Amino acid sequence: MFYQKANMEIRVRQENNVIVLELGGAIDVNSATLIEVVGQCLRDGYSEILCNFEDVESIDYMGVSVIVIAYKEVINHEGRMKFASIPAHLKSIFAISGLDRVIEIYATEELALASFLEDKNIENIKKLKLRRRFKRLPIDIKVELKDRYDRAAACLNLDILDLSAIGAYIYGCSNFRLGDTVILKFKLPPDPQELEVEAKVVWLSDKQVQPHSHPGMGVEFCNPSKDNQGRIIKFVERNLSLMSSDEE
Repeated sequence: MFYQKANMEIRVRQENNVIVLELGGAIDVNSATLIEVVGQCLRDGYSEILCNFEDVESIDYMGVSVIVIAYKEVINHEGRMKFASIPAHLKSIFAISGLDRVIEIYATEELALASFLEDKNIENIKKLKLRRRFKRLPIDIKVELKDRYDRAAACLNLDILDLSAIGAYIYGCSNFRLGDTVILKFKLPPDPQELEVEAKVVWLSDKQVQPHSHPGMGVEFCNPSKDNQGRIIKFVERNLSLMSSDEE
């Protein structure tokens, strides 16, 4: 796909799950197209974006602002944006503006693409260690579920059937898709205080494979507060301890 506006050009292509934006010409006050293209990529579900600057001829300070806005948009959607192939005559712009201390910059596109894969591998290892660290509690407590961005989209009176400090399995709703961000509201008895936790849908039950747990979804908590995570850990450990005592 090709975009051109004023003196700036953008060619868009996909490498595995990474969108590569080949930038060309001048990035200046008339380069809002970059923000629009990045926004469209995010709306289409692509959150890993690589900007290749090899054919960029110039960047002024208004252009730096355009780049910063595009970068913030990606970060706000919990994505990754990286840069590659910065021409020698433009490196001082990135140094003076401080962008080289904030955004990952690679000498070549190949190195940048490899870094996305490496990030994925590291993230998966961290998640695995995290899951092993935090114990899971089979439980049955009520939860209210709402879409973070559309509070009208909601499922009420659902059941949490599995709970840990990093996520939960929720039964009784099929209104959400993988990647959706949701807000959970629930109580941990006997504490009457309600918890509100943001989470992302990371797994959906399969009716053919898991008929007894369908419809349902696995959610992963998004940066819960220390207080909320501490309350969940305490609740899980206390109830697991009680279950072990009953078995003995």
